[in-house]
Amino acid sequence: MKTINSEKIPIKIWTDNVEESAIKQIKNLANFPFAFHHIAIMPDVHKGFGMPIGGVMATKDVIIPNAVGVDIGCGMCAVKTPLKSDNLSVDLLKKIIGQIRQTIPVGFKKHKIPKKEISKTKNKIVSQELNSAKYQLGTLGGGNHFIEFQKDGKKNIWIMIHSGSRNLGFKVAKYYNEIAKDLSSKNSVKIPVEWDLAFLYLDSKEGKDYLDEMNYCVNFACENRKLMADLVIGVFIDVLKKENVKLLKKDFGKIIDVAHNYARVEKHFGERVVVHRKGATSAKKGELGIIPGSQGSASYIVNGKGNEESFMSCSHGAGRKMSRKGAQENLKLEEEKKKLEDLGIVHGIRNKRDLDEAAGAYKNIEEVMENQKDLIEVVEKLVPIGVIKS
Repeated sequence: MKTINSEKIPIKIWTDNVEESAIKQIKNLANFPFAFHHIAIMPDVHKGFGMPIGGVMATKDVIIPNAVGVDIGCGMCAVKTPLKSDNLSVDLLKKIIGQIRQTIPVGFKKHKIPKKEISKTKNKIVSQELNSAKYQLGTLGGGNHFIEFQKDGKKNIWIMIHSGSRNLGFKVAKYYNEIAKDLSSKNSVKIPVEWDLAFLYLDSKEGKDYLDEMNYCVNFACENRKLMADLVIGVFIDVLKKENVKLLKKDFGKIIDVAHNYARVEKHFGERVVVHRKGATSAKKGELGIIPGSQGSASYIVNGKGNEESFMSCSHGAGRKMSRKGAQENLKLEEEKKKLEDLGIVHGIRNKRDLDEAAGAYKNIEEVMENQKDLIEVVEKLVPIGVIKS
């Protein structure tokens, strides 16, 4: 970790690898009038909208929709299966992947029949979107979201899922960011429009409404991942039954679930503040976390060390080193496919469009982990064997 003291409050950063466009955003955070104590930047940092991905900012009295982002509650879940990698052939894995693709909609697709009841609410935007959201509960989405199959050092097979609140979070984020922008002319404290950091006072009706709707989306995203995990477990049980291997749901481990896009009221440095984590994972002392790599590199189950310098946070993944367009234009399709095939990974890279999620588009996860040794300790290192993306 190094400290930059050129702005209004210090910037504490866990990497030397930061693009110039992200540096500009980081400095905006450090000069934000309500920012508290210092800004913490994780080693997977890259440019976002308003606030960089991999950023952690605590504020006094205000909450910032763009410092949470449009995929509210996006995060990870992982579950250990009772299977060993020696008992999971490539052909069997492909059967499982094929059935999962028939069971869990990906991309913009959704279920034809809701898989689970969805809790009602009086919140304005969520209420408007509930009918659509009930068909999206238990769906993967697109972009960097994935279902991945991995093995640990003892050859145990794991399931890992990355997904968020689907269109629900997007609608809530967009609505309240527009309200924050509309109210900016009435605020006594002015923020440059180009910063894209319009805020809501926490004790205002709008601020309270956003916090309530944001928390609903965080819970929805968690339920979304857990439902997908249950569906994937069901596929494992069904496919293995046809292979004369009996599995029961109770044979699978407890689901670990963590979010990495949200804001939460916490106590740090003796003060109650709103901690915004945008592409960052909570890492309180002893708290389990999940840090995925790319589809061609390891992922990690970790324990937090409770380091106050990062507001008890760590990275949410490896972090992009190329934009989506940059990856599609600069990476070579056959080279990226060969990387995964040489590692024995069943993957879904088929054409140039898929290169935006190729392993070469991401930072080196081992460097990211090395840079945050003071924030977390590794519990499990998980190596990918198969990946599902949209």
